[in-house]
Amino acid sequence: MIVLQTIAVAFAMFSAVPVPQFVWDEKNMRYALCAFPLVGLLCGALWCVCGVLPLPAPARAAGFCLVPVWVTGGIHLDGYADTCDALASYGDREKKLEILKDPHCGAFAVIRLCSYFATYLCLAACVQFTPRVGALWTLALVLERAFSGLAVAAFPMAKNTGLAHTFASAADRTAVRNVLAVLAILLCGALLALDGGALAAVAILLFLWYHHVAVQQLGGITGDLAGWFLQKTELWMLAALCACQWGGLL
Repeated sequence: MIVLQTIAVAFAMFSAVPVPQFVWDEKNMRYALCAFPLVGLLCGALWCVCGVLPLPAPARAAGFCLVPVWVTGGIHLDGYADTCDALASYGDREKKLEILKDPHCGAFAVIRLCSYFATYLCLAACVQFTPRVGALWTLALVLERAFSGLAVAAFPMAKNTGLAHTFASAADRTAVRNVLAVLAILLCGALLALDGGALAAVAILLFLWYHHVAVQQLGGITGDLAGWFLQKTELWMLAALCACQWGGLL
């Protein structure tokens, strides 16, 4: 029962998938971050369904673009937008953290979101779906969430409030770090085996950059910054997937 509740907590927090309602407590939140990658598995499965359906090319590209948004409810995009506003302010650490708390959407958030979706849609239109490509992208969507959960358990927090701090405080951080680190290694190995090493390399480099930006500019991570990392990684991994196809590797 605790295992199912733990999975339900992860889906309730990181997706728009309806799950049974119950009280979140120390037991069912302790390993919820370990279940976070399962949301990526669902996104990948639906992405593959979109790939095999007899859809016109523009509709398929739109489906590839929107499936992650429908599954997650846009929670990570919200963090991406807020973080874009904060980083574009070039203010000090306190100013950036203040912007992250502001519920309003600034000009830079709108510009970056429009640019993000335009780029994502163009890349999605370039993908030639095959079972191998579907497997690679599913692994990539799981990997980015493994890295995201690992960061929450391993990186310093920028503040003592917010959802990232709540999950980090409730987690058995040592166990979560170990599980997600091993999972990330296995996923990178699987990507390499399928000639998708470029996707793994992109995820690793952005994970390191994520740590640098978080520590240098905000003093640690927040829930918004976690969403920013996930969306950045997804976009660049999609670009890497397209590059592998264009290069004849897939």
